Amino acid sequence: MKNLFYQPALAAGVLYLDPEESRHATKVLRKKAGDTIHVTDGKGALYICRITDPRPDKCAFVVDSTEREKEKTFRIHIAIAPTKNADRIEWFVEKAIEIGIDEISFVECDNSERTSIKLERIEKIAVSAMKQSLKFTLPKINSVRQLREFISGTGSGKNYIAYVDQNNPDELSKVAARNDHYTVLIGPEGDFSPAELELALKHGFIKVALGPSRLRTETAGMAACHTLNLINL
Repeated sequence: MKNLFYQPALAAGVLYLDPEESRHATKVLRKKAGDTIHVTDGKGALYICRITDPRPDKCAFVVDSTEREKEKTFRIHIAIAPTKNADRIEWFVEKAIEIGIDEISFVECDNSERTSIKLERIEKIAVSAMKQSLKFTLPKINSVRQLREFISGTGSGKNYIAYVDQNNPDELSKVAARNDHYTVLIGPEGDFSPAELELALKHGFIKVALGPSRLRTETAGMAACHTLNLINL
């Protein structure tokens, strides 16, 4: 499988690609009637399909068989402050999905330099990263929320807050166990405020380090994501 197409409504009976996907299949890849294509609904299913009508605006197909993505034994949720430079947070979303992540939330913190994101653009980047990495599940992407609201609403699982100080001996790689549900808070360039750290600790978050270096926000997010994936290999 070299190429993966996306049709979120496939399970509901929508057996054609949208115009952008159709153009890529018929104009770029030169797919014709009878050719096989691989389509995902972003919900863990892979459909092996056969093109019936290779229209460049509405490429139709039938489903020949279906496969399910192997169920994971762990779940990664990164809650991260949007960076001042939008390109950097978009890079994080793309690379985190390629490596493996289940949910991304954006949080507004006391020291945030940016308090909004272009959610539609982020979602397009997420879809592209899912297809590029040949994954069949599209991670959940949440819009910006106040950090205090996010912390108060965090559920069960192992919850961590990455915080840079001299009293932080526990590294995520050493305290996180396999086969768990993880939520990791990643702060802005100015880090979390002392009040935010205190609130997180009161709600059961564990303060962790991500290594000896001081990292940019998007790099810290990637380090946390990669670490938790490595633990579960």
